[in-house]
Amino acid sequence: MIKVAVLGACGRMGSEVCKTVLTNEDLTLVGACDIVNVGTKIGDVVITDDYKKMVSEGCPDVVVDFSKPFSCEKSEYFLEKGIRPVIGTTGQTPEELETLKGLCDKYKTSAMVIPNFTIGAVLMMKLSQEVAKYMPNCEIIELHHNQKIDSPSGTAVRTAKMIKDVYDKENIEVIKAKGNPDDPARGYHEVGDIHIHSVRLPGYVAHQEVIFGGPGQTLTIRHDSIDRSSYMPGVVMCIRASMERCDFIYGLDKLL
Repeated sequence: MIKVAVLGACGRMGSEVCKTVLTNEDLTLVGACDIVNVGTKIGDVVITDDYKKMVSEGCPDVVVDFSKPFSCEKSEYFLEKGIRPVIGTTGQTPEELETLKGLCDKYKTSAMVIPNFTIGAVLMMKLSQEVAKYMPNCEIIELHHNQKIDSPSGTAVRTAKMIKDVYDKENIEVIKAKGNPDDPARGYHEVGDIHIHSVRLPGYVAHQEVIFGGPGQTLTIRHDSIDRSSYMPGVVMCIRASMERCDFIYGLDKLL
């Protein structure tokens, strides 16, 4: 039985994770932390606003972190205690990712940063890498609900990095669009000069399309999460996999 605690347990994703843990026979919910609904229960677990208290009382094997903003300090505390953080909160800096990798090496305990837990989104990224070999010019449009804090999304940035890896490996030079690339209307483009456009509107959950363009043709790869239950198989996969590893994992694709 894997003992699981959840940070951000009352948020959209955190509450779904709690429900999922409660319905899987090999998982047990031993802790829940949030700044709201403190003192109420999720299953048999009382919600606390003190993550250290959650750890001391529940003794979890894994902490699933959907709290905002991301805190490297909390992750270090978990790793220090031999607890494996599975982090769904996005927005980490490259320096923070390097810090987490170093902490895994130091404490010989696994940590995962997963920009997107949906299997379909991971397949979208992998397919984009394949297409980029033959149609390298592309742009990304990501659409999320208007309560999402960060932009561009972690999924979009991860997709751009994976495509850039193809550029580097295959020595591909992309034909740059004319005009000023720093025009705000052209979006974020700090990864391989791939422009990312962010939409934030009520009604969306999580959606992304990668548009490739070539002479006389375009190709679009799109993924839609229409319900947060789409993330849960990936969350459970990461919880189980974290028990068998002692390294740092960035991206669900590393587990497929």
